[in-house]
Amino acid sequence: MIRWIIFAVLFIVLTIYGFQAIKTVTKQTWVYYVFFIVAFIVVSNFLYQFAISSEGRTLTLEKSYAFGFLLTFMAFNVVLVPILLGEDLIRSAIGLYEKLTTKDANFHLPSRRKFVSQIALGLAAIPFSSLLYGMYRGKYNFRVLNYTLHFDDLPEAFDGYRLTQISDIHSGSFDNKEKIEYAIDLINEQKSDVLLFTGDMVNNKASEMIPWKESFSKLKAKDGKFSVLGNHDYGDYVDWNSPEEKSQNLEDLKQIQKDIGFDLLLNESRYLEKNGERLALIGVENWGTGGFKQVGDLNKATKLIEKNDFKILMTHDPSHWEAEVLKDPNHYHLTLSGHTHGMQFGIEIPGWIKWSPAKWRYKQWAGIYTELGQHINVNRGFGYLGYPGRVGIWPEITVIELKKGSKSA
Repeated sequence: MIRWIIFAVLFIVLTIYGFQAIKTVTKQTWVYYVFFIVAFIVVSNFLYQFAISSEGRTLTLEKSYAFGFLLTFMAFNVVLVPILLGEDLIRSAIGLYEKLTTKDANFHLPSRRKFVSQIALGLAAIPFSSLLYGMYRGKYNFRVLNYTLHFDDLPEAFDGYRLTQISDIHSGSFDNKEKIEYAIDLINEQKSDVLLFTGDMVNNKASEMIPWKESFSKLKAKDGKFSVLGNHDYGDYVDWNSPEEKSQNLEDLKQIQKDIGFDLLLNESRYLEKNGERLALIGVENWGTGGFKQVGDLNKATKLIEKNDFKILMTHDPSHWEAEVLKDPNHYHLTLSGHTHGMQFGIEIPGWIKWSPAKWRYKQWAGIYTELGQHINVNRGFGYLGYPGRVGIWPEITVIELKKGSKSA
């Protein structure tokens, strides 16, 4: 109850400040009505979806959009607050000075300046429009990111070998089949040798993937399609009628992955062979820090792998890399992860800036990182979760080409 009271107070304060800026800029009363009607609809829908709806903890499409519109409206007002609050402090100081330096016994607060509110509204329009765009177009703005990685000990037969990685499908959030079909065609157009999926096929329930099975069954790779589970695949974030129901959900998801054509690696390994040479593909179950499920077992997954094998590891959560993988006696040449989504919000200009709030939680949050002669790629995710959109951190299809020799060679 306390958190809802805090939320209500925060929402009211932000809304009042937003109205102050609008009131200063225009005297059209219909604009005021529109502003408050929008505020009422946004907060009412959010409260209904999250506090009254019978769906419990299940994250539905309706809940995602309720959260998205609330976030958009509050972001608009959050930008206004520091500007208008700063102006209020200045106005109060001026009013106090005038009271102390004049004979007027009354305290007069100077009026708000129109140009300050205009500047504030202009700045507030940036996150407002960006978040709306992220929900309308950004979430399906798929990008293919290409990397070339060099290894001195790569088997000769795999020089030039191409792999495509996707991660965090979150099928329960999808609402546009045409866009998903486009993305699947885009994946197939890469013509990679192998396709690797690094977890979170659904938000919570296996049934979320059923409408999309046929589409994802079209994914192709001549050397196979392999996958691991992510934290959302275990059904830990939804209320179940019984432990048996939850267990059956996981079994159903495993079967769906099999039906689609994925070879699901549950703390297991496979060899990819070519011209008498091979590389080891290892897949662990989810292993994460900060309260996330830890059922990944490197020792179990590599029990059939030889120490000198060239190794590619699939593990959903990138925090696993520094916590266990880097210091493991085995040398994992390339680790593939996802999980972070790049927070679905940030600024990326290649060669200039790469920033997202995700960096405050994860040291490796997007792209390629290298330590101790080992690489990790953190995929920004195929789908989205919570906020039903993406701003600046676009949905990603990763293509990595393996090359033998050093980069300078």
